[in-house]
Amino acid sequence: MTRIPLSALLGLLFTSFFFLAALLAPWLSPYGMAEVVGGVWEPMSPSHWLGTDSIGRDLLSRMIWGGRVTIFIAVCATLIAFITGVVLGFVAAVAGGWVDQALSRLVDLMMSIPALIFALVILSVMPTTLPILIAVMGLIEATRVFRLSRAVAIDIEVMDYVEAARLRGEGTLWIITREILPNALSPLVAEAGLRFIFMVLFISTLSFLGLGVQPPLADWGGIVKENKDGIVYGIPAALLPAVAIATLAISVNLVADWILNRTSSLKGGRG
Repeated sequence: MTRIPLSALLGLLFTSFFFLAALLAPWLSPYGMAEVVGGVWEPMSPSHWLGTDSIGRDLLSRMIWGGRVTIFIAVCATLIAFITGVVLGFVAAVAGGWVDQALSRLVDLMMSIPALIFALVILSVMPTTLPILIAVMGLIEATRVFRLSRAVAIDIEVMDYVEAARLRGEGTLWIITREILPNALSPLVAEAGLRFIFMVLFISTLSFLGLGVQPPLADWGGIVKENKDGIVYGIPAALLPAVAIATLAISVNLVADWILNRTSSLKGGRG
């Protein structure tokens, strides 16, 4: 059995902790998400382990519920990005010709606009509901997944076993699902971890700028925005969600690096 390195083990431990806390938020949270239970920016105490925020809400409860919202949005947006990007990337690589050119130039056009500016322009003219947030983030990040998927699929498509499948008369769908996808899983799984990190940072940035998750819902970026003025007075309420974002990002990155280094779908071709 392959020994898991310490860095990957720590990454798995912290990542599991955050996801479990998100799943069990209704049972772990001492108070409701928007419940005012004390004074403004009260210090840490037995009744409020992380203190209170800018209007007297329990910060630990806000952190737990905010993590649930942040992770939910990031997971959903990552799924949309991968389903869209992988399907279009594989189709472009296998079909070639004008299909490949049309999809590639469209993606190049979208990627020429900075992702954050693109999202801000769209969200400034649309209601910032959770479904719209998830869809906008997923479709913008799908361009990055498309580029990777297309590049990997083009490398696999020239392999002998793909040519043999074509000579047997297999169709495009069969070649994509049975020949290309299994051999592209390793880089795609690693990329999924990286895309998830970018989604967490993306939604946190949007919320900090006021176009992300809207009250009364909470996410980590929004909690930073709500409590940023306290930093001037030495109050750490805004730093705690920032530390949570950084810890989750590093943890998932450690796991993604381990997966990428452990196996490569392109080593030795099809097994």
